[in-house]
Amino acid sequence: MWQRAGGSTFFDTTLRDGEQPPGVSLSPDEKLQIAKQLANLGVDVIEAGFPIASEGDFEAVRLIAKEVRGGPIICALARAVDEDIDRAWQALEQAERPRIHTFIATSDIHLKHK
Repeated sequence: MWQRAGGSTFFDTTLRDGEQPPGVSLSPDEKLQIAKQLANLGVDVIEAGFPIASEGDFEAVRLIAKEVRGGPIICALARAVDEDIDRAWQALEQAERPRIHTFIATSDIHLKHK
């Protein structure tokens, strides 16, 4: 990882947020290729996915954690509940530099239904 002037950090969410639009779905191998390119570009933090959301997301995060070396922090997203955090760690445990990002829903709809 190279140093930038001013202490900037590049944090990329393409692998998670990039699949939000209707009709966009990447395979674990496609996500791995994107993650490798992000690492080659010097991205510091890669949010690889939301492992509890699906087996495909879990597998993509696991594959990226295992294969992307020598640079970025590999992150998984998790709700602030034990099941999500445990699943995120299972996906990340082979990463050189793992991180779990947790969140808590704030809207009434999300609090009731998620």
